[in-house]
Amino acid sequence: MTVRLRPARPEDVETIAELRAVVLRADLERLGRYDPAGVRRRLRDGFVAEHTWVILAADAFEGCDGEADAFAGCDGEADAFAGCVALRPAADGHWLEHFYLAPERQGRGLGGAVLTELLARADRSGRTVRLNVLQGSPARRLYERFGFTVERADAVDVWMVRQPG
Repeated sequence: MTVRLRPARPEDVETIAELRAVVLRADLERLGRYDPAGVRRRLRDGFVAEHTWVILAADAFEGCDGEADAFAGCDGEADAFAGCVALRPAADGHWLEHFYLAPERQGRGLGGAVLTELLARADRSGRTVRLNVLQGSPARRLYERFGFTVERADAVDVWMVRQPG
């Protein structure tokens, strides 16, 4: 599978809001915090297209040279919307936000390929990356594999940080 990041556009917000509702539902229900309208509204309220990418995945891209890289940088169109991710600048680094993969795309190395690319960008700029993840979310294991450590936690969220590497 190859993956490509396309800059998000304002018209992507509803697709991303729906994906967020699907991806977060089980964790939010487990935590007693699921609100179908609120989960979508929160995404809409915080969506900034200029800091967000749409994740596109396919077995092959038209226009690519056939390289077997998991991360494709070519201009061909992907077969399918696979998710989204944001890397928002902050005074002390970046915040990794809105990292959602469609359930059928999870567990296939796609999240790792996206994190590898985004963290390489942050490392080149010497910037710290922070994020928060819901308590009990399996995504926490992915972040820990990429060097994120717990900064603080409460009953709902875990805040994590990764220094440039």
